[in-house]
Amino acid sequence: MGAIEAPGSASDRASDGVWFISHAGADRAWAEWIAWQLLDAGLEVELDCWDWGVGDNFVLKMNAALERGRFLALFSPAYFEPERFTTPEWTAMVARQEMITPVRIAQTPTPPILSPLIVTDLFGLDDQAAREALLRAVNGPARPTRAPGRPPGMLSRVGGSGPRLPGSLPRVWNVPARNAAFTGRDAMLVHTREALASGQRVAVQALYGRGGVGKTQLAIEYAHRFASEYDLVWWITSEDPALIPDQLAALALHTGAAPAGTPSAEAVSAVLAELRTRSRWLLVFDNAEDPDALAAFLPGGPGHVLITSRNPLWNSYAVPVDVDTLSRTESVALLRAQGAILGDADADSIAATLDDLPLALAQAAALLTRGLSPMDLQAELAASLVEVMSQGRPPGYPSALAAQVRLTRTSLQAAHPGAAAVVDALALLAPEPFPLTSCAGRLPGQASDLLKETIGSRLSATVIGMEAGIRHGLARVQDGAVQVHRLTQIVLADPVNPRPVAAGGPGCRLSPGRRLPRRRHPALDMAELAGAAAPPSRC
Repeated sequence: MGAIEAPGSASDRASDGVWFISHAGADRAWAEWIAWQLLDAGLEVELDCWDWGVGDNFVLKMNAALERGRFLALFSPAYFEPERFTTPEWTAMVARQEMITPVRIAQTPTPPILSPLIVTDLFGLDDQAAREALLRAVNGPARPTRAPGRPPGMLSRVGGSGPRLPGSLPRVWNVPARNAAFTGRDAMLVHTREALASGQRVAVQALYGRGGVGKTQLAIEYAHRFASEYDLVWWITSEDPALIPDQLAALALHTGAAPAGTPSAEAVSAVLAELRTRSRWLLVFDNAEDPDALAAFLPGGPGHVLITSRNPLWNSYAVPVDVDTLSRTESVALLRAQGAILGDADADSIAATLDDLPLALAQAAALLTRGLSPMDLQAELAASLVEVMSQGRPPGYPSALAAQVRLTRTSLQAAHPGAAAVVDALALLAPEPFPLTSCAGRLPGQASDLLKETIGSRLSATVIGMEAGIRHGLARVQDGAVQVHRLTQIVLADPVNPRPVAAGGPGCRLSPGRRLPRRRHPALDMAELAGAAAPPSRC
């Protein structure tokens, strides 16, 4: 695509070619808001997320844009991170500093090499003040202090008001508070925004992954970061589908789609119908596990829907997006963002032990900030990871990791006892993909009836043994094999090997150091079979 041009007057300085907007991916909302303001003022704009296609050469496109016009740089902490694409942008422009117009969109120091530049601050201002400051920076000191009137500007001619100033919230809003320690996930946030705003037939994204991977935190951050792109954002707790109608009825009341006292079913129908006729809205269904149960509440229309779920099977209603663990750099940043004082070696070791899982890292950081030393924490993790992961509940999470895994296992047991037995069995194996269907018809005679029924055939092993565990986020499938994450295994396997119980405790008649007697755990049947079905290295 080419650059977008809008009619209107501008000074010779401002109209000197195309304005190339240079920004970090995390600051896309700011970049789009600034682009709209410049278009509305009659200037020509080039913005990578608007004008560049998949497969375009970034360096060549950037250099071509700079040859055609001027360079508007959006200074922020993310802008100067070494791995950002913006580094070659502003480095290449240092030799032509007279072409750079910098604006600061968040508090950040200017690198010494760019210190001669005068930087205009846009953050901390209201919408109109930020617009005026931007146009003064672009137009130069000789321009009028008042922004062009609206209408008649470009925005009125394209049929909308454009995004509000980033950071401003819509009138209809009930999203949980932002996590001040949220770190990383910039690429996933930008990808989610691009996917929802791409004009695809289905603007519904389902963020799925196992418990503790940070799906809800990611959705909260998305809603806050791109709040200015919406006129309505409504958060709906969705674990129990029976509670969804009342939450949508409350939205109907807030939007005026239905008056107070309207029966819930009628209010839901009214608000869904209203949403189908409007744009610039976002619904977030948090912790939805049953796609078919949620389908009736998806409005359709030009708005956006974000779903968080442990269940990956959303293809019929949404675009599934796998939320995995953090990168090691993000994990270390998360530990430190919680206030923990850590050296590089200690941070790397703790992150590796916890497999870069956000919930586990948040729990570890909480212990460190309460006074536990990095050395002591690592010793405790080595002695009993389950006990450490049972401590406390970090802000923004419903429970500690160990409790979350056990609650999910209990839910699976109630819904699919056979699948729960399979997951228990997998918890005793190495944390590698296991070919469950290879066990079909090969169970030993002493295997429990439950396991015989669950994996008696390849079909039942897939539909019952694998799918149910996957839907609950306790396992995942890779190339036809099922895998349980290492931390999940450790928590699930812990009841199989109870700790020694000292004499004299309540209800205890055992001598010191003697283990509690064990009943035959259903997982042991599977473990015996696994020894024959899988290579020795997996058992």
